[in-house]
Amino acid sequence: MNATLGFAVIGAGRIGALHARHLAGAVEGARLVRVVDPDRVAAERAAVAGAGFSDALDDALSDPAVDAVLIASPTKEHAWQLEAAAGAGKAIFCEKPVADDLAETVRAMEAVEGAGVPFQIGFNRRFDPAYAEVARAVRAGEIGKVELFRSQSSDPGPAPEAYIAASAGFFRDSVIHDIDAARFVAGEVERVTALGRVLVDPVYAKYGDVDTSVITLEFVSGALGVLMNSRRTVYGHDLRLEVHGEAGKLVAEDERATKVWRYGPGGPRGDYYHHFLDRFRDAYRLEVQAFVDAVHAGHAPEPGAVDAVESLRVADAAVRSLHEGRPVRVEEVTP
Repeated sequence: MNATLGFAVIGAGRIGALHARHLAGAVEGARLVRVVDPDRVAAERAAVAGAGFSDALDDALSDPAVDAVLIASPTKEHAWQLEAAAGAGKAIFCEKPVADDLAETVRAMEAVEGAGVPFQIGFNRRFDPAYAEVARAVRAGEIGKVELFRSQSSDPGPAPEAYIAASAGFFRDSVIHDIDAARFVAGEVERVTALGRVLVDPVYAKYGDVDTSVITLEFVSGALGVLMNSRRTVYGHDLRLEVHGEAGKLVAEDERATKVWRYGPGGPRGDYYHHFLDRFRDAYRLEVQAFVDAVHAGHAPEPGAVDAVESLRVADAAVRSLHEGRPVRVEEVTP
């Protein structure tokens, strides 16, 4: 393997383009070699710093300068691209989820395991400094045994209909980040109860989806949790994380883009991040840096295959709970 890890970014949309820019100079020990997208114009636009571009995955997999692929294509493409990259012996970083379907996810992870290549799933919140510090403090026992967990996330507004039609639904597409944060901070989930409504945009009902939800979690440890999610926060992207333990509480909720309060006749005002790409810009870079560091050190990257499978399993349990109107044990959800 090269001293500097050569990357091909697969997918030149907003996430792929952001990763390409990071790999072109902001991630130590890595370099951007190529960008691949069926839209060659988009691939060329994202191929910064003199990187190559093409419209075929084979071009990247056959390139000896490519040591790793970063998969940022549409979700429906992830599984077969993962399997192809694993077969070519490339290290793999893949945006979440691996697939919309649990069985397909398990098959893809088996292909990765069989090939013995490094793999990391893109749950970027783990690398946000605030989230990472909460998880570290919990593991260090700073608040004692965890008793309650709360995560709240919301987007500035509903997605375009074309996105809704192609997505795997609110729980698998968006709430899965809160699910992974819950597993990361408070441990494995035993049982899920979900409520969901269409309160923001009726187009979600057209596709059998919801845009507002409350999910309760019962952790294996005995702790309880709640996830609150919405597709609308008029002032911008917003999220909260809170963990209550026997010896205290940890809260991550600093959402303001600048650390200034403005006071006037209308009361105090603060500015908020409007989009998640701005809120988690550092986290997107840090997760790839962690992947590169793990590959260079010969360590298994984290979060890995187990996290890709288990977070989707909890999301599937939430979907089943919503449709069946009952609590669902996570062990009921099988490929």
